[in-house]
Amino acid sequence: MMVAGARKIWLSAAALVLVHIAVLSAGFLAPYDPVVQNRNLPFAPPMHLHFVDSAGKFHVRPFVYPWQPSGDHLQYQEDRNRIWEIRFLVRQEQPGNGTTHNASLRLFGVDAPGYVFLVGTDDYGRDQLSRLLYGGQISLFAGLLGAALSLSLALFLGGVAGYFGSWVDDVIMRGAEVFMALPWIYLLLAVRAFLPLHLGARQTFFLLIGIVGLTGWARPSRLIRGVVLSAKQRDYVRAARGFGASWSYILRRHVLPEASSVALTQGALLVPQYILAEITMSFLGLGIGEPLPSWGNMLAALQRYYVLNSYWWIAISGFALVPVFLLYYGLSDALQARLGNAGS
Repeated sequence: MMVAGARKIWLSAAALVLVHIAVLSAGFLAPYDPVVQNRNLPFAPPMHLHFVDSAGKFHVRPFVYPWQPSGDHLQYQEDRNRIWEIRFLVRQEQPGNGTTHNASLRLFGVDAPGYVFLVGTDDYGRDQLSRLLYGGQISLFAGLLGAALSLSLALFLGGVAGYFGSWVDDVIMRGAEVFMALPWIYLLLAVRAFLPLHLGARQTFFLLIGIVGLTGWARPSRLIRGVVLSAKQRDYVRAARGFGASWSYILRRHVLPEASSVALTQGALLVPQYILAEITMSFLGLGIGEPLPSWGNMLAALQRYYVLNSYWWIAISGFALVPVFLLYYGLSDALQARLGNAGS
């Protein structure tokens, strides 16, 4: 049973690491810059990879047919008279300042003036796959950094409350109860509403991290407090106190390590909540704004009914959330089961 639980932990963690490496490698994996527009191809559907052309000839390299607009309402059909072969490890020229150009190595691409949109385009003709990868850098790491901030506060405040007790415990825990009683999403919206709307992308990113991190420390701090209350009664803690060790040393070396499993479990639960918080804020126009992508502002186009009804690939970032959330919750379940087995 414990072996199966450990395997589930490692598999979930390894899959999450691969996902985060993929978004960090967006400059290599994404075929295009996420803000480059192709106004001639708005809402172009995902292209199909082919190995056999219309004449029945087999091609070793996969290829795509270019889209050709047909009729009204942004309808497209494949132009079977042209073939664009997919090439791997290609250097793509990107416009720079003035007349300079920067060449970047990409995993795959096609020769100019061709294009390849494996997950379609948005209303500005921007490649959805590229925006998904670059947007994951904002959404996924907003969750990670926000959870790290919350857990840091929870470890400190929960540790202090459990170790000292008395009025210190009462003040910290009453504050935690206030935060727990408030619906976090409404608190998040209320705090953001009082802040300037027009901020740079970097300031907005760290602002979102600060807001979600400072509103989510209460529940893990209560759990950590309970662990500290138990751990401070251990014989080795009493011995360290008898030898004159300071409270900060005892907490850092003897007490808080006991809460590491609880902190990891809570972290696995908090990260998807904070990813969802960033997506919600950006979806409502209060987070990362255009033209930079995040999974939230990519979904904002679905507020228009005709987009929701006709262009399913615009919801690609929403589809990507499902496996990410399942991996985090699976990791949390496995850590919780391991913690329960260790305590029994």
